Amino acid sequence: MTISQDCRMYEARFPEVDDVVMVQVKHIAEMGAYVSLLEYNNIEGMILLSELSRRRIRSIGSLIKVGRQEPVMVLRVDKEKGYIDLSKRRVSEEDIAVCEERFNKSKLVHSIMRHVADTESVDLEDLYVHVGWPLYKKYGHAFEAFKVMVADPDTILSGLTRTIKETGPDGQEVTKTVPAVTEEVKDALVKNVRRRMTPQPLKIRADVELKCFQYDGVLHIKEAMRQAEAAGTADCPVKIKLVAPPLYVLTTQTLDKEQGIAVLVEATKACAKSIESNKGKLVVKEAARVVSDSDDRHLLGRLSEANKEVDGDGESEEEEDTGMGEADVDAVSGLVE
Repeated sequence: MTISQDCRMYEARFPEVDDVVMVQVKHIAEMGAYVSLLEYNNIEGMILLSELSRRRIRSIGSLIKVGRQEPVMVLRVDKEKGYIDLSKRRVSEEDIAVCEERFNKSKLVHSIMRHVADTESVDLEDLYVHVGWPLYKKYGHAFEAFKVMVADPDTILSGLTRTIKETGPDGQEVTKTVPAVTEEVKDALVKNVRRRMTPQPLKIRADVELKCFQYDGVLHIKEAMRQAEAAGTADCPVKIKLVAPPLYVLTTQTLDKEQGIAVLVEATKACAKSIESNKGKLVVKEAARVVSDSDDRHLLGRLSEANKEVDGDGESEEEEDTGMGEADVDAVSGLVE
């Protein structure tokens, strides 16, 4: 049997009229734009020139570009000849959002299925026939089944079977029901689903300026930092770190975005209350929000450079009070690292 790694994402070979599907523009001609239907194994379709926009077309290039992915509506399907006519202008904003969400889920499922088929040397369409498409039918989308599979794969996979024919001891052909996939393929599928779909903790950060001009201001700042960290929870522990006087960052990691932001807001309030009770001041420079590791690296690098410039300028002018009293800044930094 020839093993193929090409397959559409859904059981139907063609979309239905009025479906909104994701396409990629291949080339532009006088009649319109030729595209590949990404969810249907890249079969070809065409967006007619008259279906590109509701407005008068001055330049096709301003409406559609080669290589771009576009949600479009299916107008006509000739399954015998393989002609598919599409429209860009009839797609609403709501259609776009629904299409993009479905396509992103389908693309992730397809990537997992294709990787398993490739590494286990099984036919991709056969894997879809016995695993992917039955899960689409049962759960509405295989993505929803894969989410459950992260924690409980047997619940999803134990009900999937296939029938095979064997020759019995008496020479008669018998039909048997066996699991949909081998143990090796099952293990590979579960491993890949867990690797690709296990939720990753979000990093939440708030940036604040923290100052106290009292003689023992550094002690008051330390106490304010302790109060900020004490506002954290087991699920959302809070850390506060000195970046460059007087800038500090409060961070937490959590699977729940709303909970993480709420905890950092409370931590900021606790820190402000503590420092203000000792005649200090806290100013929120950037409210709590989700950030990536690259955001953090960019901020720290930018502030480090800015801090070097300030250090150089300080040699020719009277030293400015940063609100840390006479304390060693490194000591405070070490407290929270």
